[in-house]
Amino acid sequence: MALGLRSIGQVLAVLKPDFPEVSISKIRFLESEGLISPERAPSGYRRYADSDIDRLRYILDVQKNHYLPLKVIREHLEMMDRGEQPPALGGNPAPAPPEDPREVVQTPQARPPKRPIRITRRELLQLSGLSEAALTELEKHALVVPRRGTVYYGRDALTVAVIARKLAVYGMDARHLRVVKQAAEREVGLIEQAIAPHLRRNPLERQVPADVMQLILHAHAAIMRSQLPQ
Repeated sequence: MALGLRSIGQVLAVLKPDFPEVSISKIRFLESEGLISPERAPSGYRRYADSDIDRLRYILDVQKNHYLPLKVIREHLEMMDRGEQPPALGGNPAPAPPEDPREVVQTPQARPPKRPIRITRRELLQLSGLSEAALTELEKHALVVPRRGTVYYGRDALTVAVIARKLAVYGMDARHLRVVKQAAEREVGLIEQAIAPHLRRNPLERQVPADVMQLILHAHAAIMRSQLPQ
């Protein structure tokens, strides 16, 4: 191996401490999108220079902390390749979905609810990084819908859109998320039926209490983790 060049496994080890979510498939995906261009050894294996790792750090950082779509990241990288300074990314980052089920399932007392958001369809495309075709497919299956009675989208729509984009890397699409939606609908029906006596005794609550939903989400995440290979 040439001096200063690393294998993809070594690059992964360098990046993991700062970006725990990064994976070899993620790095290869970024290469397939033309965002990085590592050297190739005669054997065909990828070899990454320090400049490639710095480029990866930039990409992962703006995805994680500023939620920029690949199209915008590509424009920034092209500016950097020309020796220009990319736009400053100060200010409040765009809202993003939780990265880990443990963030979702904290009890209501542990953290205040997130502020509602109100975005247009065009803003949803920009913030999520989805293509028009991908968003249309999600809408077709009612996985992403505007807030009731409006043409604006809320935080849940953005969450599903961003997650759909990330799942696409692993070959999952709207058809798979539709199954998740159907399972969620069954779970909500089960919960409503189970706590109906409680709601009758406490008519002022009327809807499923937030703490019940959080507890179910917590159990759901724990059960899913228990089913994964150890």
